[in-house]
Order: sequence, then structure tokens, then C-alpha cells
Amino acid sequence: MENGITNQNWQTVSEIELIYKTKVKASERPLIKSSRSAYEIVLSTWDPNKIEFIEQFKILLLNNSNRVLGLYELSSGGITGTVVDLRLIFGAALKANATALIMAHNHPSGKLIASEADHSITQKVKAAGKLLDIAVLDHLIVTPENYYSFADDGTL
Repeated sequence: MENGITNQNWQTVSEIELIYKTKVKASERPLIKSSRSAYEIVLSTWDPNKIEFIEQFKILLLNNSNRVLGLYELSSGGITGTVVDLRLIFGAALKANATALIMAHNHPSGKLIASEADHSITQKVKAAGKLLDIAVLDHLIVTPENYYSFADDGTL
């Protein structure tokens, strides 16, 4: 009986080689000491032409010393909302070798009041992070003048 298999390489398990490359020394990375320092770092990356125009969602990826590994812009949406996909958040966190993250999104209206959707996504991300041992340290709502911190408010 002929099974048509001529290449026996199918018996070998393929593997993915993981490597980690960085161009910034750990000592040169911004250090998050508080919600204020996180806000200032995130705000410095925001396009001033968009912060009061469309809602965007970003994450700060942190190492175990709360130094910033990078910032990932997850999504840009409309005037009153944007999509937050957990798979994209944790895909970025895992690729960056992050042990913690801080979420941030803007409210183009300028209101610093968390919506029910904001609370819901915060809890979903926190629960997913717990499964992966990636701590969710805060969720910031940012405007050009100020911010709201879920952690500072005790709602994280």
C-alpha cells in the first residue's frame, strides 16, 4: 500500500527560536514612579492634533523594575470609542518581554470620568494579565491638561 509520503521531515517537530533584541540600556529607559510619571510619558507620545479629535488606546510596556520597554499604540477609533483587543495587548507584552503594563486612552471630550466600558475593559485586561503573570499596574484616561488613574482611585 502506497501512502505517498516521500519526505520524512514531517516527523521532526518544528520550533520557533525566540530572541530578544534591545537598543536601549536599562538605565536609560524612563522609570515609572507614579501615575503622574506614566501620564507625562504617555502624553509626550500623543499626537496633539488627535488627542482632542479621536479616541486612541495605548499601552506602556514595563520591565520588572518599572522601566519602560516601549509604548504600543493599540488602536485609533472614532470620537467616542475605539476597539481594545486583548490578544493584541498581550501579544505586544509577550513580544516585548514585559512583566507589567499600563493602559492609557484619551477622551476627546476632555471628561475624566471612566465609562462603564472603561471599567469593563480594565477588569478584562487585569484578569487576562493575571493568567499570564503580566501585572496591570494602571489604566489612565488622558487629556492635554490632566488625567484620571484607576489605580489612584482604587478602582483597578
